[in-house]
Amino acid sequence: MPQPVWERLSAELPDDPNALVFGSRINGGYLSVDEYRWRFDKACADVGIDGPTPHGLRHTCASLAISAGANVKVVQRLLGHATAAMTLDRYGHLSDDDLAGVADALGKAIDATAVSLRYNEPSEPEHG
Repeated sequence: MPQPVWERLSAELPDDPNALVFGSRINGGYLSVDEYRWRFDKACADVGIDGPTPHGLRHTCASLAISAGANVKVVQRLLGHATAAMTLDRYGHLSDDDLAGVADALGKAIDATAVSLRYNEPSEPEHG
């Protein structure tokens, strides 16, 4: 959990480590999809936000994690995808813009290693 989220919510979490964080007010168990969505929409309305959906927030979370450099296996686990291939198929397009960054990073890595010392620049002929 991101630290700012933890700092905001940790005091509101139940003391029982096995307790549901968002339990049903109707039956005391798990939220049904309908109750979840009703509560989500109501919370958005209460704070004056119009338009977000739970799925949209999930997609945003995954996109931000990938943009921050998260390993695809970590994002797979975060989203609950069955395979990393599923995650890559869905979010692989986010890496298209990273090619220039990868090329720059590789160039810097090459410059920072002794490999460049193995290849001497051609010496200029001596004039004399």
